[in-house]
Amino acid sequence: MVDSLSLARRIFNSVIMSALFALSIWFFPNWAFSIFVSVLIGFSLNEFYGLVEKKGIFVNKVFGVTIGMLVPVIMHLQMGSEGYFALEPFFIVIACLFTFVLQMTRRDSSQAIASIAATLFGLLYIAWFLSFVVMIKFLPGGALLVVFLVLVTKMGDIGAYLVGSVAGRHSLISRISPKKTVEGTLGGLCFSLASAVASKAYLPLFSYQHLIILGALLGVLGQVGDLAESLLKRDCGAKDSGSNLSGFGGFLDLLDSLLFTTPIFYFYVMVLMKI
Repeated sequence: MVDSLSLARRIFNSVIMSALFALSIWFFPNWAFSIFVSVLIGFSLNEFYGLVEKKGIFVNKVFGVTIGMLVPVIMHLQMGSEGYFALEPFFIVIACLFTFVLQMTRRDSSQAIASIAATLFGLLYIAWFLSFVVMIKFLPGGALLVVFLVLVTKMGDIGAYLVGSVAGRHSLISRISPKKTVEGTLGGLCFSLASAVASKAYLPLFSYQHLIILGALLGVLGQVGDLAESLLKRDCGAKDSGSNLSGFGGFLDLLDSLLFTTPIFYFYVMVLMKI
């Protein structure tokens, strides 16, 4: 059965987040959208590093969150300039360098590898992957592309939740996420496909072939992203990444399905569709 209270909380938070998201896309300039993404990354990284600390691994949380929030800003500057210097790879090198330097200043170096790896992994997994949405926003028709990406990905989340709650019988990978079912996974994929095909109404230049491929691709990757975060939470002994969003858990719980779909969607439209 669907938990009506949990569903109501999810709907309420979805409406609030969608309103903020819509404002940042349609009514504010690109720099405001980039700042919005930066804030989301900051909250998500803070939750991720909190999970790592539960494993007893030291991470320089302030440094990691600060650097992570700068990633979308760097991408914004890079995309908004003609003949730009390659800021993004340069910034990655600098971030790695300072991660090592900060680790060297600690008296206890017994967990140096784990600490450095966790800090850099958070920057890659959350900050870098999610920041590709800034690059998508700068593409021709970028606002509609971002809407398509989020719509298809999150419809997969909604479909998996609803179908799994009503008709879920067979566990998908119980050792990672006991509540996820095969039926819910298939339901989520169908929701992603349907929303992708329906997007033809506002993306007339997208062929149905591309829409079907993207619907399937984003539907699968979105659920892989959700399972990936569940794997991390399971290892850290946590049910949710945080408690900031009632009905969802934390910001990372809300954004996990977008972490893999965002960069893959960017490369798909850039390489295969040549937008």
